[in-house]
Amino acid sequence: MASHFSRNQRFSFAALLLLFELFAVNLITADAQIGVCYGMMGNNLPAANEVISLYRSNNIRRMRLYDPNQAALQALRNSGIELILGVPNSDLQGLATNADNARQWVQRNVLNFWPSVRIKYIAVGNEVSPVGGSSWYAQFVLPAVQNVYQAIRAQGLHDQIKVSTAIDMTLIGNSYPPSQGSFRGDVRSYLDPIIGYLLYAGAPLLVNVYPYFSYYGNPRDISLPYALFTAPNVVVWDGQYGYQNLFDAMLDSVHAAIDNTRIGYVEVVVSESGWPSGGDFGASYDNARVYLDNLVRRAGRGSPRRPSKPTEIYIFGMFDENGKSPEIEKHFGLFNPNKQKKYPFGFGGKRDRKIVMDDFNATNPLKSDM
Repeated sequence: MASHFSRNQRFSFAALLLLFELFAVNLITADAQIGVCYGMMGNNLPAANEVISLYRSNNIRRMRLYDPNQAALQALRNSGIELILGVPNSDLQGLATNADNARQWVQRNVLNFWPSVRIKYIAVGNEVSPVGGSSWYAQFVLPAVQNVYQAIRAQGLHDQIKVSTAIDMTLIGNSYPPSQGSFRGDVRSYLDPIIGYLLYAGAPLLVNVYPYFSYYGNPRDISLPYALFTAPNVVVWDGQYGYQNLFDAMLDSVHAAIDNTRIGYVEVVVSESGWPSGGDFGASYDNARVYLDNLVRRAGRGSPRRPSKPTEIYIFGMFDENGKSPEIEKHFGLFNPNKQKKYPFGFGGKRDRKIVMDDFNATNPLKSDM
């Protein structure tokens, strides 16, 4: 059949199709790096088996669970969902002071479900700091991590299941410019031995990264587009590295802080990031929709300091949780408690070619995705 297109038109059309294919591949890669945190602090949330079905029907392939909820673990069997399994701070002392407790914890919550539940990381404690409200727990974090690790290692699973802890950005003393990132002097004696252990065990540091709270705390110096991934150009140059969004700058300040300890190379997994849809300054449905959609897109890439390693990111959270406080904490959900999506974007298979075409024709191209 004779073609009705000129040679140049055929070439342009082929090039456009190739661009669409590359864009689609990039989105698939991004989806493979995205998880969602499943918090349960609400009195109106669906049953665990319904929640796991919701993950699967929305092609969310990774989950963070904050404690070894038995109903959730049962529902995760053979789901194919990779899991960060949390140890609550309240359990740290028992695991730190008695290795038998750690072995029993691992037997009850890991071995009883492995390998039908694909546990990837164990987060021993969340946002513990040696200074402030959680300081009492700090003495137990490293020994608890070590005891859980030894229990995992005794089963020969230490290469498949990595044991770590999750920190927040308050442990960073300096984050600007990102290359000068450093941990606070008053937390180094707590954190350095943990980083040393992670280096030994080949485990990543889990870090909760929230541009929202940085923007909230300093809207004079941090622009909303920079925080929402919508700045049209590089906002911050740091030597050879250009930063078009605050998330990358914050993440690289953690990479630099680890490097600047001179302990060794430890990877970072973003174990929480999100934006609230209401409840306080800068929190709105539109801001949350833009941030979260762009965060999903961004996950397939590395950061300026770590360009070759796609960033693994867990969005907080699955639902609005009415049992949390203060008010702002109630508004981070991707879904409403009735299981309806709060936002129009999707994950994985939900990003079909039509969506890709729409993305390509968007009026505000996300240059940081290119």
